[in-house]
Parts: sequence; C-alpha cells; structure tokens
Amino acid sequence: MKNVIVTGCAKGLGLQISKMLSEFDYNVIGISRTPTEEYNALLTRAQKNVFFYQFDFAEVREISSLVKLMTKNHGHIYGLINNAALGHDGVLATMHESSIRALLKINIEAPILLTKYVSRSMLLNRYGRILNISSIIGSTGFTGLSVYGATKSALTGFSKSLARELGPKDITVNTLAPGYMETNMTTGLSGEKLQKIKRRSCLGRLADVKDVANMVLYLLSDEAAGITGATFTIDAGSTA
Repeated sequence: MKNVIVTGCAKGLGLQISKMLSEFDYNVIGISRTPTEEYNALLTRAQKNVFFYQFDFAEVREISSLVKLMTKNHGHIYGLINNAALGHDGVLATMHESSIRALLKINIEAPILLTKYVSRSMLLNRYGRILNISSIIGSTGFTGLSVYGATKSALTGFSKSLARELGPKDITVNTLAPGYMETNMTTGLSGEKLQKIKRRSCLGRLADVKDVANMVLYLLSDEAAGITGATFTIDAGSTA
C-alpha cells in the first residue's frame, strides 16, 4: 500500500479524505492537534491501514522530527495532503497581531516545512504526489478574511514553483481550491448569508467534502501522472 500523509485529518475535509483513502487501499498517516470520536472510529474500523499522530503545527521546529518518525515507522511516503489550517477571521485593522502570526505560521510556514522534509523521501524514490488545500478566498477575497486569503493564495504560488522543482523526478504538485463547504469552519454561516452563498452557486448548494475528496483520489492516482502545477476550483460553480 502507498503511504499518504493527511494533515488536519480528524474532522471536516481531512476526515473525509482519510475515510476515502482508507477505502481505496492507501495507508493513511493522519496528523491532527487533537483526535476526534469520528477519527477514532475510523482507526478502529480500519486499523490495518489508518494511523494517527498527534501534533500541533504551531511547533514548527519539531516538524523535521515528526517526518523522521513517520518515515521510520511506515517507510517511503508517496503522497502528502497539506490540509491543516486555521480559519480565523477579522478585519485587518483590528485583528490582533498574535492571530495574524498564528495564521501565517500554521497556514504557510508549517505546510512548507512539512513538504520540505517529506519531499526528500519522494526525491529518493523519484515519484510522489503533493496536494495543497487552498481556498477560493485566495483568489476572490472576502470581507474579514484578508489574512486567511493571503495564506491560501500563498499556497497556490508555492505549488506552482514547487511543481517545476520536483517535476523532473516525477513528483506532481497541485492545488485544490474548495469553495464554502459544510464543515466546522463554516458553522457560523446561517440564514440569509448562507442562502446568498448557495444562490451564487450554479448547483444551488455548497460544495461537499466528498467533491473535494474525490478530486484528491484522482490526483493521487496513476491516471493523473501528467497533471502538475495546476489549481482545481471545487465550489459547486460559485465562481463560474
């Protein structure tokens, strides 16, 4: 089985990706700050190919040690899904500096460092898949999400240049830009605000975590070997 790391694995999109990968015979190496009942249930149900590492990506200096441990325990890493992120919102002028620093560290510095160390395993084996989870906010913008949007836009630029660096070794790097989804990060949406977002969509609904997870499965597959440096928007047609 191929080893795939999924960050932010315990809930929302990361949990759905982990579930689907486990069903398609990947070894899921999940990383999250805290476990959840849902992920623990997955661990019990698929204990042969689902694993869990508790880690806080605010501890960026420990990322190298984490990758060494995972590689020692599981061997070569085939895929990396950089999904973990903070979703703090706030108007920039009044946003606390500590919140800004946290967003930059968790959403940009941590995935870059994790990719740095995981890609070494891929380079040695001359193949691999890296998927960075961005957001449509990185290109469309949204009031109160300027810093969050900046971090997601940064991931897109990171993916494009990294795809050129790693392409000669048959390692692909792509970005997924989901729209609003019914996850814990959008629990504050309700009433007219939620209906307005749905009306903007071609399909009259929010994107679903399964929509994104299915694209992850495809980009990890052999059929997607020729796709790299691309950004895939999955938003039920909200930005069409």
